[in-house]
Amino acid sequence: MTKQEKNEVIELLKGKFAQYSNFYITDTESLTVAQVGNLRRVCFDKQVEMKVAKNTLIKKALESLDAEKYSGVYDSLHKVTALMFSENPKDPALIISGFRKENNKEMPVLKAAFINGDVFVGDNQLKALTLIKTKNELIGDVIGLLQAPIQRVLGALENKDNASKASAEASAPAAEPVAEAPVAEAPVAEVPAAEATPEAPAADAAEDTTPEA
Repeated sequence: MTKQEKNEVIELLKGKFAQYSNFYITDTESLTVAQVGNLRRVCFDKQVEMKVAKNTLIKKALESLDAEKYSGVYDSLHKVTALMFSENPKDPALIISGFRKENNKEMPVLKAAFINGDVFVGDNQLKALTLIKTKNELIGDVIGLLQAPIQRVLGALENKDNASKASAEASAPAAEPVAEAPVAEAPVAEVPAAEATPEAPAADAAEDTTPEA
């Protein structure tokens, strides 16, 4: 690699370190080319940038930005190094853990992680890093804590209001039953008995008009 090429790599790395507040330093030495390719694809899918570079160039890039700020990761720059840059502080840890399970391997090895100014050194830090809460998760927790007292107050007020209503209803005098007004009986009109219809006089026997013999 020429000096010009080295300078280009250093400038590229400086841009990434300045862009991201979180990066992981991993060892991918025992991975095959195919496995490294698979790891790159997983990182791409999770919006994590993966860069493989020489340790000397990585250190020069960090020192040129802020030698003291990044001093805690210098001792981790050995063997083959793959850098993982991420906006989400725990995504690289989840990727490493998942990749190991799928491939039944202990690689890649976590050498160090730089998370918002804090340095985590050693592979034994991986599990803890998978449990880190993101900024959005922390905001959600804070909002939940702020809302909890308000919800308790509202709940107490609601319960108090319900209790007051129940107490008022219990102490209210019972309403006197309304006397039913007697139903006036309508006088029954007497229907005059119908006058007996005079019987028609019996018809006189027919005169015997038969002449005597």
